[in-house]
This record gives sequence, structure tokens and C-alpha cells, in this order.
Amino acid sequence: MCGICGLVGDNDPVLLERMLARLVHRGPDDEGMHSAAGVSLGARRLRVIDPRGGHQPVRNETGSVWAVLNGEIYNYRELREELIRKGHRFQSDCDTEVLVHLYEEEGPEGVYRLRGMFAYAIWDRERELVLLVRDRLGIKPLYYSVQPGRAGAVHRVLFSSELPSLLEGLPDWKIRPQAIADFLSLLYVPGPDTMVEGVYQLRPGEALKIVRGRLEFWRYYRPEEEVLRQAEFQQGDQRDQFLSLLRDSVQAHLVSDVPLGLFLSGGLDSASILACMREVIPGSIKTFSIGYEAPEDQSYNELKAARLLATHFGTDHTEALLRPDAVSLLPRVVAGMGEPFADSSAIPTYLVSEVARQSVTVALSGIGGDELFGGYPRYLGMRAAARYAALPVAMRSWIAARAESLSDGSGSRNALGRIKRFLFDGNRPLHEQYLRWTTFQPAGWNGPLLAEGLRMAVADSSALRHLGSLFDQWPSDEPADRAMGVDLQTYLPDDLLRMGDRMSMAHSLELRVPFCDHHLLAFACSLPAATRLQGWKLKGFMRSALRDLLPRSIVSGPKRGFMLPLGRWLREDLREMSRDLLSDEAIRRRGYVNPSYVQWLLAEHQSGRRNFTDQIYALMVLELWHRQVAQPVAHQTMGVGAA
Repeated sequence: MCGICGLVGDNDPVLLERMLARLVHRGPDDEGMHSAAGVSLGARRLRVIDPRGGHQPVRNETGSVWAVLNGEIYNYRELREELIRKGHRFQSDCDTEVLVHLYEEEGPEGVYRLRGMFAYAIWDRERELVLLVRDRLGIKPLYYSVQPGRAGAVHRVLFSSELPSLLEGLPDWKIRPQAIADFLSLLYVPGPDTMVEGVYQLRPGEALKIVRGRLEFWRYYRPEEEVLRQAEFQQGDQRDQFLSLLRDSVQAHLVSDVPLGLFLSGGLDSASILACMREVIPGSIKTFSIGYEAPEDQSYNELKAARLLATHFGTDHTEALLRPDAVSLLPRVVAGMGEPFADSSAIPTYLVSEVARQSVTVALSGIGGDELFGGYPRYLGMRAAARYAALPVAMRSWIAARAESLSDGSGSRNALGRIKRFLFDGNRPLHEQYLRWTTFQPAGWNGPLLAEGLRMAVADSSALRHLGSLFDQWPSDEPADRAMGVDLQTYLPDDLLRMGDRMSMAHSLELRVPFCDHHLLAFACSLPAATRLQGWKLKGFMRSALRDLLPRSIVSGPKRGFMLPLGRWLREDLREMSRDLLSDEAIRRRGYVNPSYVQWLLAEHQSGRRNFTDQIYALMVLELWHRQVAQPVAHQTMGVGAA
């Protein structure tokens, strides 16, 4: 695990050092650089594989090919043995050196042989080629910016694992107006775009070749193509196939030369990973959970189920209690993300990572299980909406008009709020319903949400149109399948995996996600929604497959995850902080949203009439981020207010 960065078309060691300095948390154990004519590569290293060797950048025997890697190649040992048999000579036992020799043997297409999470850069001196690659599902990040030269030629390309590092090479960067609107809708900025003009992310499953100043993008993997391979999994018992693939993925993710553990939520995903770990690890397994003290927050508490699992499987279990000390905590979470990001699950993820890092260097997580096997209530909602659509549209419109008076609900499961959203949007087309369920522009506000300057600078719902097209293009006629397909391409890489990477790396902890193995994903995509949600149950298929591996209460229990009672905190412990960050003065200074809209959000939430936790938290995050990193240049963005 590392942080990587570099320059193509330039050789600037001073800039490279500044970029690396912003990545120390990703790799506190070692630093390395390589510079040649027109290229510089840098890496900060967290020692996980081959701690004594493995210094990066890594080169071949002649120094004609160099590589830096962020992530882990889980099948590197098998590849290494194969390459040795073909005559390649290795100087270390690390997985990064495998990339160099695999590239020599197979060129850019060697990426198809890799199993793991990775973002890497390869410099081929003889071909004057730089290859940037991101893994299939986007587990590891890679940002880049292209500085154009004359006659269409590229003058310089900068790349880095994190946005703040990249911005070291862009002193005059500006905020992208559309990103503000997208962030307020989704709570994150969807890739491949970012918050900054001219800065992008490589897409999941994408590579970028830079040859003598020319750019060529290449999508080597698309998850929707897995749906077309269903015939590969039609033979044999599907539950046995699932268990075999899950066990294989977990075992592959245990490759490590340093201590590792597991984030244990008490839910089905982390429980199934723990069961597979116990089958192959006879000794101690370290597990980590987050909980809450206050009696009114117990619907969010995962500790009872996590303790049951820890006892059942005999783990060395550590618990941490989360308190609403956000005055000091929230700025650290925002800084750890490095960009505006308002999924509040980042807070407990940050804290459980902090606790885990005190005893392990690597932790496994259940991220991805919900998207692959149908773990969100909205997937059942899509199946129900398809049947509800058989009612006359006039009847559904009549019901929708009256649904607005229902309560928004609260709590970790909030069934009442889901019923309200279902009925309120039930007269809309199915793809539009799903977009409204997964976005955060509240109903009930009749005035303009965005400030005038920002409204003039952005297109209407460009990110939402993209999500809608992904919904329509997913190769299935089943709305729930399409919903899961959208999430695999958007919510999973741009929210959950981004959060997991940043919050763990903020503490120099490597986070691994066995459910995001591409072999397991291919199997999941072979199952129609009716199978994944069999019996009209979330993860119905997965529950059936795991019934002999896990305690009955876990198999039949409700969905759990890293959630927190932020809505109550905003009414009580964090009320003063929210009022300070979202004062009329602060809102007008930024010039992004209508001040009266913000005051309406605060008043409605404080009264308990509405639950606007996500909308308020998003605005708080945006203001905190400005105060940390954007203040010197924010006023240059749109002419909508000074920093």
C-alpha cells in the first residue's frame, strides 16, 4: 500500500517532493523517486508485502522499465513464479516488481492477469510511454491533470493518489461550478470529474497511455459485461459456487507480511468474511467495532451483534464508543478526505480505522456486499415500484400529493421515511424514482436552492442525467438489477470505496475489500434480482447460502453498517457548530446556495418536522473544506462571493 505521484513531460524534483509530502500518511515507512528526461515518478510506501525489500520505484534489470504501485496484487506470487520460469530475474519479493516484468512480457494487456486493488504507473523508456492504470472497481484512486501544449500536444501530465497532492502542481486551480451542484445532490462529486477544473480521476477499469505527449484512454473492464457471461455459472449449485468464490477471495485478501484484522459491524458481510477467515486462520483474529453510549442511539448500535460474532468465532475483539465530539472530529475527517465528501459514515470509519491501526497494519471490510447481493432497501423498493406502476397514474399522483404530509422519520432504519419517499415519487418513471431515492435535494422548498451566480454557471442535473443513462443501459429488464448496476458504477467507487480508502489511509491503515473481487462480482452479476432478493428479503440468496456458517440471529438479522445518530446530534450537541458554519454571513460569502434555504433547513430539522441531516451535513462539510484548503482561491471560481 502506498501513495504514488508523478509528472510526465517534465522533470521537476522540487515539485515531486512537495507532492510526496502530501502523501506521507499513505506511506509513512519509505519514500522513493526516479527522474529521467521528461518523466518523474514518486512513491510513499506503507510496508505490507516484503517489508525489508520492495523499495519503490521498482525497475527491471536494465533500468528501461520503472513502476510505482498503490495497492496490492493478490496473485503476485503465482505470477512471479511464472515469470521466473520464463527467464525474468527478480531483486525482491514484492508485488510491484511483478508489474515490471509482467509488463515486459505482455505489455499493457498484462493488467488482465492481475487480481487485486491497484493504481499504478509504468515508465517504458524505450517506447517513451507512460502507462497509468486503475483497478477494475475503483478501489484505489488515481487523479490526473493534463496541461496542454502547442498544436494539441501535451506539455505536462500530473498524477497522484490524492487531490491535495496533485494541487501542489496547480497553483492557480479553480473550483468547478458543476461539482458544487453535483456534490449537493449526491454528497460526493461523481467521477471521472472532481471538484477542481481540469482535474479528473481515471475511471474504474480504465488505463491511460501517454506516448510522446499523446493521450490514449482504454477501458479494459466494464462491470455490465459480466452480465453477458451468465452461462459460465449455470452449472452446479449456486450456493456452493458462492461459498467457494467467497472463501477464495477472502483467502487471497489475507496475503500479508504484517498483522491484519477485520472491521466487524455485526452484519452479514463482515460476518461472512470472519467465518471464512476462521476457516484458514487457526490463531488470533483481531476484530474492531464502533458503538454508541446514549440510550436514544441504540438503534444505531452494532456492538451486541459484533460481540456475539466475536465470541462465536473466538476473536480478539476491540470496541470503541463514538461520541458527538464533532467540533474537533469533523475537521479531521474532512481533512482526511481531502475533498468535499458528505457521507456521514466517514466519521465512524475514520474512528474504527484509528482504533485498528493501534494493533494492525491491514484490515478487511465488508464494503461491496450490499451492491453485489442486494443489501439496500431501495432494491426491494424498485421491485415493488415496478408492480405499483400497474396502478393508474392518476391514483398514484393523488397518493403522491398526500404523501408529503407524512413524517420523514428517523433512526437507523427509518421505515417511515422510506414509505414516504416511495409514495411521494410513485407516479414517476422507475429510473426517475431511483434517482430521487439516491439524491438529496429535498421536497418542500419552493424557492431557488442555488445562489444566482451558481445557477447561471451550471447545467441542470448533469450528474443525474448520467445516472439515468446508466440505469437505462444496464443489460437487464429488471429494475432492481438496473439499480444495482448503477450503484456498482457510481455509489460503490465514488462513495464507499473512496471513503474507505481515505479514512483508513488517514491513519496509515490498508483497507481490503474481499467482496470487490472481480471473480465474485462476475458471479453476483449472473444472479437476477429475483434470486439475490429471494423471498423478498434483502440478500435473500446470501442469507440462504450462509445459514450453516453463521449464528441464526446474524443470518436473519437486519442490515447493519457504520451509521451514526447525526440527526439527533445536529439538534443537540452539534447545534452550535452547525449554526456557526452555516451562518448567513458564511453562506453569503461562499455564494453557492440561497441563505434562506439554509435557514429553512436548520429550522425544519431543529423542530423535528423534517429530517434534513444529510443536507445540513453536506453544507457543513463544504464550509469546513473551504476553511482548510480552498480559501485562497475560492473567490476565483464563479464570481459569486469572496472567500
